[in-house]
This record gives sequence, C-alpha cells and structure tokens, in this order.
Amino acid sequence: MAAEQSNNPPPQPPLPPTTLPLYPEMIMGAIEALNDASGSNKSAISRQIEATYGELPAAHTTLLSHHLNKMKQGGQLVMVKNNYMKPDPNAPPRRGRGRPPKPKTASSLSTTDAVASPPRPRGRPPKARDPFAPPSEAKAKPASSGRPRGRPPKKAKVESAVEGGVTSAAPARGRGRPPKVKPEVVAAPVEC
Repeated sequence: MAAEQSNNPPPQPPLPPTTLPLYPEMIMGAIEALNDASGSNKSAISRQIEATYGELPAAHTTLLSHHLNKMKQGGQLVMVKNNYMKPDPNAPPRRGRGRPPKPKTASSLSTTDAVASPPRPRGRPPKARDPFAPPSEAKAKPASSGRPRGRPPKKAKVESAVEGGVTSAAPARGRGRPPKVKPEVVAAPVEC
C-alpha cells in the first residue's frame, strides 16, 4: 500500500498556558505602579493589570473584586473614599464595630490553663446519697388520679340538650355585659 497523503495539516502542539501571577501580587503591583497618593479605584487597578499582563481570564472582574475584598478584610489594603491603598505602617490599628472585649487579667489567664469543667446539667441537682447505705429498692410509681397532666383540651360547643323534643325557652345571650336590671316602682296607695 502506498502512503496516503491527507489534506489535514499536522496537529499543532498545544500552547503552553499563560502563567499569570496570583491576583494579590498583580493587585499590589498595579497599586505600586499607579502610585497615587489618594489611592487607586477598582477600574484603574483593572486597567493597569490588563496593560501589564495582556490577556486575562474571562472572569477577571469577578476575581478582581473578590481578591480586593479579601485583601481589604485581611488588612493588606485599606479602602478610603472608594480607593484602595496600602495601609500606613505607622497608623494605629482600626477598631471594629461593637464593644471591645474585656481585658484579660492574670487570674483569668491562670484559670484557662486548668482543665475546664463541663457545663452544669439542667434541672435540680440530685440529693446526696450515703455511699455506705444499702441500695434502695425501686420505688413504685404513685397511682395517678386517672386524668392526664395539663389543661384539658377545649370541647366543641354542643347545642342545648334536647330532652324529649323540648328545648329550653331561654333566649340566647348577646355579646357583652348584660344591662342592669332596674327595680319596678310600685305606686303607693293614696289615703283619702
């Protein structure tokens, strides 16, 4: 058989992946390159990274935002008026929100070295037992009254009981407080 010639060119070797530095390194390099006294905003940092490294991943803006927030939370960057800058090494550390924790005293430090006792169980503590007393027999459960514990459930309203087909003649009560009953005034007999 003759060697077959194909119209397909030989396969190209795969291009080596571009090796980009880590995002925190690129961000710090961009901030140093911009060297702005008031800091650099996110778009300026992004443009500087694109100019320096050329092609970037498709999710560049998401990755940049994530790493900027992470670096801000970690204290590697400081955000002032929507601009990121390196923290001043001479500045005092910023206090977080809320009440600061109580200072540790020498007595509290020594108790942390000791073994911490387990939390107290709930309920009333059991009575102390005599270790030399013979084991007590199992107590019989007290007889209950036959009623279940707690408040009984509401029962559905039952119409007035019908006894032998005769219903009660009392009118239904209305809502609210009944009116006050006034005593009848009897006319006094007139003497002539």
